[in-house]
Amino acid sequence: MSTPRRGRPRATEIDHAVRAAVHELLAESGYQKSTVDMIAARAGVGKAAVYRRWRSKAELVFAAVVHDEHLPPPPETGSLQGDVAGVLAVIQSSLDGPAAASAIPGLLADVQADPELAERFGTQFVGRQRDYLVRMLDRAVARGELEKRPEPTAVHAVLLGSVFAWLHMLREPVPAGFADRLAGPLTAALRELD
Repeated sequence: MSTPRRGRPRATEIDHAVRAAVHELLAESGYQKSTVDMIAARAGVGKAAVYRRWRSKAELVFAAVVHDEHLPPPPETGSLQGDVAGVLAVIQSSLDGPAAASAIPGLLADVQADPELAERFGTQFVGRQRDYLVRMLDRAVARGELEKRPEPTAVHAVLLGSVFAWLHMLREPVPAGFADRLAGPLTAALRELD
């Protein structure tokens, strides 16, 4: 019979506890009223453990609610339109829900107000999103579906902007088949960017 492990929790346990605390506090208090101190206390960890992983509340909340620094490969369906539908579904799942609705307005305001945070945020999250899209686009070029890779920033704006506007500006519920319905017109738009 093994004895219970004592001492500091493992890194994955800390990460899980902190992310769970973020979701709970966003539901209870919202983004603006939630602090790193509150998140650490709710997770049962020291504030230093939080700051070893994330340099700001905005980075922590984005990683917990939208996506962390590590993105899996984009969906690979064998066609650009299928891949676009898969990417739209991934974007939708990361931006939809009460935690994202609570966090995103304040989080974006914090990023816009702090040039150093904006630079880190651009590298840590936005840059990785673009790399993710480049992988999808390069596959389409290799299959002959695109003559050349469209400018990744424009592709990012077209795909992310469509979902973001629907969820966070229009604030409409996502209809069934949302990603598949948008994939055709947005794929055509990407070809125009080629």
